[in-house]
Amino acid sequence: QVQLVESGGGLVQPGGSLTLSCVASGSIFSINAMGWYRQVPGKERELVARVGNGGGTNYADTVKGRFTISRDNAKNAVYLQMNSLKPEDTAVYYCTGLINYGRRYWGQGTQVTVSS
Repeated sequence: QVQLVESGGGLVQPGGSLTLSCVASGSIFSINAMGWYRQVPGKERELVARVGNGGGTNYADTVKGRFTISRDNAKNAVYLQMNSLKPEDTAVYYCTGLINYGRRYWGQGTQVTVSS
């Protein structure tokens, strides 16, 4: 079985920074794209950023220039560096990956709260 485990969420003041980490483990023989989504109560889960197998990245317009996604293929890990955080970035952040011939897996989510 494949698991994605996130870490690094928490409470931060506006303008601050956080780094989220996600590691995939289990019976893994291929990982394609990995990424981060976020969700607030009453709204649909939305894409924050994704990184392809070759390193190409995509970002939501709302986070461009503030967030940076990266991956370490040797560790089956993906990271999200979040700078200049705003209260509207408050959400549960989910790691996701297309693993073992494109099957999508999700992490359990980590809460990010931006508040003074």
